[in-house]
This record gives sequence, C-alpha cells and structure tokens, in this order.
Amino acid sequence: MLHRELKRRHFLQGLGTGAVAASLSGCTQTPVNKGFERPFSRNPMVAPRISANNIITEIVGHRPYRAEGFVVRSEPFGDKILVHNYGHGGGGVTLSWGSSALAVSEVKNAEMGNAKGKKAAIIGGGVMGLTTARLLQEAGWSVTIYTREMARHTTSQVAGGEWGPFSVHDPLVSSAAFKLQLQLAAQISHETFARMVGDDYAIKWIELYTASNTPPKADSPFSQFYPYRDTYGPGDHPFPTNYCTVSATMLVETATFLRRLIQDVRAAGGEFVIRDFKDQDEIHALQEPVVFNCTGLGSRALFGDEGITPAKGQLILLPPDPAVDFLTVGGGSGKGPLYMFSRNDYMILGGTFKPGDWSKQPEPQETERILTESQAFFAGLPKS
Repeated sequence: MLHRELKRRHFLQGLGTGAVAASLSGCTQTPVNKGFERPFSRNPMVAPRISANNIITEIVGHRPYRAEGFVVRSEPFGDKILVHNYGHGGGGVTLSWGSSALAVSEVKNAEMGNAKGKKAAIIGGGVMGLTTARLLQEAGWSVTIYTREMARHTTSQVAGGEWGPFSVHDPLVSSAAFKLQLQLAAQISHETFARMVGDDYAIKWIELYTASNTPPKADSPFSQFYPYRDTYGPGDHPFPTNYCTVSATMLVETATFLRRLIQDVRAAGGEFVIRDFKDQDEIHALQEPVVFNCTGLGSRALFGDEGITPAKGQLILLPPDPAVDFLTVGGGSGKGPLYMFSRNDYMILGGTFKPGDWSKQPEPQETERILTESQAFFAGLPKS
C-alpha cells in the first residue's frame, strides 16, 4: 500500500481549483475489488441515493479566502487593543479552536488595569467569533458579540464540516511563518475537537475516501491527524479512479455545533448584539477596551484588507441516509473539488471553489455537473 496523501494534499494545503483539476481530470473506470474490506467501519458500503428529485435545497456560501493565509495578530487601536482573527478560507470550522486560541493568547498577559476590567467586544458571530468568545470566557473575560446576523445566517452554517484545513492558503504565496502558524492552529483545533466528540456537539469519527488518478504524495503536513490511513491502487478500491486513500476523520455537524456554542456563550453570561458596523469610528465608540475582529470577508471593507476575497461554494442538500456512513473527496471531471459528506441532518454534495465570485445564487449548470459526476463516481457501489 502506498503512504497517505494524494490529492488530499492539495485540499489541505489549499492550492486551489487549478491543482485540484490537475489531480482529478481524466478519470477512468476501475473495476471494483469485491474483496475490499473497510479499515474503519464494518458496515457494507452502499451508493448514496443521488437524484435531482431528492434535492431539498441548494445553498451558496462565500469562503473568506486569503492566498497569504489567515490573520491572527494584535495592534493598538486608539485607546483599545484590536486583535484580528479572520480569513480562514474553507478551513474556518476546522481551525476555529486553534486560531481562536492563538488570538486569545495575544491578550493573555495584557494589563487591564482600568475600571473596565477584562471585557472584550467580539465583532462577528460565526464560528471564529463564537470560539473566541468561549475561550475568553474560560479565561475569566466578559464578552459581548456584535454581529450583523446570528450564526445560522453566516458562512459557518453552510460549511460541510469535515475536519480538514481545506483551501486555507496558497503555499506558493504564504510565508514560512504562516505555515508554522497553520500547523499550530491545526494541532490545537484537532485536539480540542477530539475531546468534544459525541452527540452534545454533533462531532463524530467517520471514514473518509479521497480519490485521485495521480499517485499520492507523502509530504502532507497534516497526515498525522488522520488515523486508519492507507492508500489503494487500481482495482483495489470501489471507485473509478486509479488511487484512493482511506482514513478516519472527524465530521462536525455545523448546525448543532454552532447552536451549542451560542448556548454555551449565553450560559456563561455572554451577550449578543445585532449590529452592522459601517466604519472604524463605530468600533472606537464601543465601551470594551479589547476588540476581536472575527468578521471574515467583512475585514475587506472594515479594515481595508484587499487580500481577502470570497471563494464561492455551492452545496446541494439531500435527505440524510444512515446507510452511507462514509465521506468522499475527489472524482469527477476536475472542474471543481467534488465531495460527498453524509451527516445526520443532510447528505451534502459539493463541487465548486470560485475565488472572486460574489454572486449568491446557485448555478443550474453546476448543480447538473455535481449531480451527474457524483452519480458516476458511486456507480461501482451496490445500491441500498
């Protein structure tokens, strides 16, 4: 068996759709090995029921992508301290606890010797704002989250939820210092999520199949986070690609996870204020002496970061299928990062990553492509 990391390397390191296309194009049908044994689950593999008639809804999200990587740093802000924590691309949920821990550490030793005490304002109510709030509360801070809309309306809500630092940066652009920061954030976040596995936060371990026509490479900086990892060659796995890497990963059901975080913040005395900041003067007027910027794409207009751009993702939501107890990444024509995430609330099909696209409507041609390519990808599996 080959060592882990085929196309998954591109997803984890965030090379973007060009690299994805190179690794997925030219798929050929490979006969299914009837003797294939699953390394993690002991259930039989069955094909998902994918049909246009099964679509519940289609949704569009905009990943806050920065080629140089996400920003975590503190700076003076008038009479306040401003801490940035934004720009995580497709890895927001994955990196949330780790990146927020790095952000909170920026004020860990801050001298708050005024009457206001350890009080923080958090701008942004997505997963980064919520995890920042929880870590501050655990450190004895009082927090107020100022948000334009609650989490169920944010990009965090429409995340697929597989634990993987997907499309976080361009390694040809990002610095060595950022790559170390990414490693640290990933490690902290992975350890935190692993301790939270269970129904309370809707986090579980599940099998992940990553398919490619090119041989996997063994230089992924994240391979240590994926147990049960093994790679199968042509004819040794049930998918129509030359290679398939199987591993175990964590799946976070974002709707439940975010709802629980909101409950936790409120239970610890945190407050939510619906507010849309138009400029920095409105932030200066806040009473809290420390402000955390967790606005994601909002940082472009609010703080002048021209390096952040939306990366449009389109998802198809199908009814859940308990018989499909695995996830897949890869396959298809290479026009988008095809994936299937089987959750308790939905089965999610995805396959687009479009930097610079601000449009909010699903594209019918993308829907057709994702459905057709997904059906072909699972054609070698028995139907339930």
